[in-house]
Amino acid sequence: MHVQLDPVGGIAGDMFAAAVLDAWPEFEAPLVAALERAGLDSIATVARTDHADHALTGSRFAVHETSRQDHAPAMHGGSAHGHGGGHESTQGHAHEHHLYRDIRALLEGSDLDAGVRARALDMFARLAAAESAVHGTPVDDVSFHEVGAWDSIADVVSAAWLIERLGASWSCGPLPIGRGRIKTSHGRLPVPAPATVELLRGMVVDQDTHRGERITPTGAAIVSHLAPSFEPLPGPMRLDRAGTGFGTSRLPGTSNVLRLLAFEPLGTLDASVHRERIAVCEFEIDDQTGEDLALALDRLRNLDGVLDVSSHAVHGKKGRLAVHVRLLARIGAVESTIDACFRETTTLGVRWHEMGRAALARTSTTVMVEGRPLRVKSAQRPGGGLTTKAEIDDLASVAGGRAARERVRASGERTGGGEIA
Repeated sequence: MHVQLDPVGGIAGDMFAAAVLDAWPEFEAPLVAALERAGLDSIATVARTDHADHALTGSRFAVHETSRQDHAPAMHGGSAHGHGGGHESTQGHAHEHHLYRDIRALLEGSDLDAGVRARALDMFARLAAAESAVHGTPVDDVSFHEVGAWDSIADVVSAAWLIERLGASWSCGPLPIGRGRIKTSHGRLPVPAPATVELLRGMVVDQDTHRGERITPTGAAIVSHLAPSFEPLPGPMRLDRAGTGFGTSRLPGTSNVLRLLAFEPLGTLDASVHRERIAVCEFEIDDQTGEDLALALDRLRNLDGVLDVSSHAVHGKKGRLAVHVRLLARIGAVESTIDACFRETTTLGVRWHEMGRAALARTSTTVMVEGRPLRVKSAQRPGGGLTTKAEIDDLASVAGGRAARERVRASGERTGGGEIA
């Protein structure tokens, strides 16, 4: 499944949860149950409510703080959030401080599922790093003012639960950054707020005529965690669901909503096929020796986030023989990959673009052949077929490599009918 976010009015934590629950209202009951099992209902309760403005209908995500007396000592009290307005709900509390390390301890000690807990911790870690960068405070000592309220914690945990439940790939339209000034605990600050700016680095943004905060820090942390593509859909897809999440502020002449569109790929690809967006980086080299370039490509191939490296001979300008280099990398590793290309090779420029990829899930096991370990990679193909391949480096070290290959082939056939590819 692929989910596209359309931030018509902007994005905040409550808008994100509202949009997802508007598309999947059946998620509300298990979400509430998950928060209760984790003990977070002692902090706040959540509910989806129907909402409409002058043009659209959709949902709001309501967060209601429960009694603070039982949990305030552990978290140093409550606070409002949203940098003095924006989209997230405020309960009229005085601005009190929450230390990042206390929020982290609360989440680490909760009974949330491991995947949900990891996502919530990542979002708050991103928020803490942004606050640390703009205020010059050590990360562990970051004190959240607008972002540390119980309703913000509920927004983040709910977003983490919903993202984990969907298991989707994500894309997003340009993010409206707003304009003007907002009142915060640090005084009047420009829009977007400094911490939000840190979180939005590298994302595609836009600025329209509406004044005020459009992207809250919590909303920016959610988008940063999702690491969405800002490109068009990876290919023709079937529209499955749509959701509309309302914010609490009003925009003149525009619905303050986050719209969500959920797509399913066309065709009959089964669960063994994973679709994603990847980056393709390309350049040519005509002034680096073959030995040096071979070492450079090996180093590039071993970088975190690089999926594959290939090269082939081409004719460059003035008829010179050159080498065309092509790297496939994770979207989040584009910048580090480009830096490495400049560092490891003599190229003066790197071109890159995004493209869709469909990949089969694969597993790696080790079998013993003549007392030697032999790594074998298997891939489950649509329709139930199994492809098995022995690692050539391991196979070369086994006496009678061809006979060993046949034994591995026979083993694959006994376990599912495969072949050495």
